[in-house]
Amino acid sequence: MSQSISDRAEIRIYRALSIITMNPAQPHATHVAVKEGRILGAGDLASLQGWGNAVVDDRFADKFIMPGLIEGHSHLLEGGMWSFVYVGFYDRRGPDGRLWKGLKTLDAVVQRLQEAEKAMTDPSKTLCAWGFDPIYFQGERISTRHLDQVSSSRPVVVLHASVHLMNVNTAMLQMAGITADSGVDGVERDATGQLTGQLQEFAAMYLVFRKIGNVYFDEGQTTHGIWNFARVAQLAGVTTATDLVNDLSAKTLASLEDTTGSDTFPLRLVPAYAPLRDPEGKGLDRVLPSIARNTEKLSFGIVKLIVDGSIQGFTARLRWPHYYQPPAGAQENGIWVIPPQQLRELIQTYHDAGLTVHIHTNGDEATDVALDALEAVLAASPRRDHRHTLQHCQMASTAQFRRMASLGVCANLFANHLYYWGDAHYEMTMGPERANRLNAAATALASGVPISLHSDAPVTPIAPLFTAWCAVNRMTASGRILGEENRISVQQALHAMTLGAAYTLKLDDQIGSIETGKQADFAILEEDPLAVDPLRLKDIRIWGTVLAGTVFPCPGTEA
Repeated sequence: MSQSISDRAEIRIYRALSIITMNPAQPHATHVAVKEGRILGAGDLASLQGWGNAVVDDRFADKFIMPGLIEGHSHLLEGGMWSFVYVGFYDRRGPDGRLWKGLKTLDAVVQRLQEAEKAMTDPSKTLCAWGFDPIYFQGERISTRHLDQVSSSRPVVVLHASVHLMNVNTAMLQMAGITADSGVDGVERDATGQLTGQLQEFAAMYLVFRKIGNVYFDEGQTTHGIWNFARVAQLAGVTTATDLVNDLSAKTLASLEDTTGSDTFPLRLVPAYAPLRDPEGKGLDRVLPSIARNTEKLSFGIVKLIVDGSIQGFTARLRWPHYYQPPAGAQENGIWVIPPQQLRELIQTYHDAGLTVHIHTNGDEATDVALDALEAVLAASPRRDHRHTLQHCQMASTAQFRRMASLGVCANLFANHLYYWGDAHYEMTMGPERANRLNAAATALASGVPISLHSDAPVTPIAPLFTAWCAVNRMTASGRILGEENRISVQQALHAMTLGAAYTLKLDDQIGSIETGKQADFAILEEDPLAVDPLRLKDIRIWGTVLAGTVFPCPGTEA
């Protein structure tokens, strides 16, 4: 349970073993004073007593307080996914606390799907699953032959962990009218010209979604999905999170407003309009009116564009020499989700409207194209403090980071990739040299680029301390260190997960640090992240969060 909302009317001074403020003028404190959901000040008890009569609250006296963690690239899709079958390689805990064991063989994937299919009572309903990634399975690749074992009549759809690809069975191919002659980029065929059932990127996947609906995304924007997302985020110490692919339709806006309007909803949300989710091309007609609907827990006004695909899915756009050891059937060099010739026009539209654009670029060729477009837009329409941000930007070179700095562009790096796919990038997608510069946070900071770090949930779990651990240690799942020279300090990583993320969202005047006037958003930790061995950073237990002065303990803790 959260604390009573009436507590917000009084002055409450929380005491902790230590408070990491992220305020450079006063980086550490032992007490923080809160009134009406905002921070009066931080320091020692004596320095705060001048505010008048206050309740000194010792519930965190043996704990550590830091600014509420901010997930700068995630998706409500994470909350919706749990309505479907998880078939990922790694163990994953759902919003109800259940641990889903990772599946290490294709036979295990098929078996879990068969079990789910047997439990279904409606013979016409599509079986949907998520989290699969073929890159973890050496040799044989999943195809219609495997998924037809699940059902020869019921459509089966398996969305990849990257969300940029899917596999379907023959029944789904037939239902969607997909043939070897469909003429859509991303419909994979084998060496004999036969369909494999793999669909790469959104144009190909749309052939399925137009028949069954965009079920994964839509479920995430229901009340149930939004609450699931909030629970997962709050358990990880997150007080603000993005939804970086949102259609901002009337139905979605109503769902967001109704759900976040609850006093017990423990999260601030930043939904980004994505033209990809809006086939009618409403654009500014959707984004600009939504800003007037901003609330304490909802912040509209950013736009998300997707230029290329996924590195591990071999659909990202890489500079020469392209992919290192691509599997048979992979694209020669990825797929353009937005054609380069259209990107500048799209950015110009939203830039001229005063909006901040967040641009997905995984491969370094895609980063070049995005920077070219941004440079042209800024030359035509100079604008101070735009904070346009490259999302993922995983393969950026030193020269590209310098170019970002010169243009005032931010980078939100996908640090979790170092652990989950670092070995695959080293051995298959990019090769050793380029893998070692993957998500080069130290290079970005040295170049003067403001950074944040992210999970891209549901691609990887929301867990900001784990994300920080990845950037600090740069360790893969096998224990290999990728680019030791690009490690950053714990302080730098925590800054990226708080004030750095707030900066990219243009919310750094409200959240991201513990200082006078900002929202009283805190993460409550059981250990000091600046004192533990950096290898243990990911293991620090989250006690709970505070959002606008309201305490939200994690299950099993006491307020």
